[in-house]
Amino acid sequence: MTITRFSEARLPTAHGEFRLVVYRTGLPGGAGATAVGIVDEEHVAMVFGDVTDTGGPAPVLARVHSSCFTGEVLGSLRCDCRAQLDAALARIASEGRGVVVYLVQEGRGIGLGNKIRAYHLQDEGADTVDANLQLGFDADGRSYDLAAGILADLRVTSVRLMTNNPKKIAGLEAAGVVIGAHESHWVGGDHSEHSTDYLATKRAKLGHLG
Repeated sequence: MTITRFSEARLPTAHGEFRLVVYRTGLPGGAGATAVGIVDEEHVAMVFGDVTDTGGPAPVLARVHSSCFTGEVLGSLRCDCRAQLDAALARIASEGRGVVVYLVQEGRGIGLGNKIRAYHLQDEGADTVDANLQLGFDADGRSYDLAAGILADLRVTSVRLMTNNPKKIAGLEAAGVVIGAHESHWVGGDHSEHSTDYLATKRAKLGHLG
């Protein structure tokens, strides 16, 4: 899989003005298909300030965030994804420098349709991990190689990573990203009765730090 910077523009947001960079993925040798609009996936980086490596001592504040259509677009209360994204953008803007890498990896990598099937299983009593397993998927099937490629393209060599997920830390390190520091990213304001079990399962079964 290859990843190519395709387009970019300024993006004013409620948190300040970011630079939005769109990346396209494709199979090696597929540049011709991409040129006529046949694209496997599009991922983005939201960049605030100058994040290029200048030889300074401070790693770049960063979050690698997976898409959540149900939470971020439809306002679902079953997860804390939208609150985590908003908190990351707000914190980066307040510091004046940082990046959110936003990957299309819905449902921890199983896609939107299967994520809704997993929701149905959860309504019948399964937790978020068991639902994925019952559908024949890994508990967490995400990969972070593309995120590493995006950070490298942005010339980000070391990050202060906002995450609670030890697998994400390990995955990025295995892909060559230097984790200069790890910072907890629990957001308490958006938790509800609908997300309590989900968050507890992330701690108990996925090892999320807290």
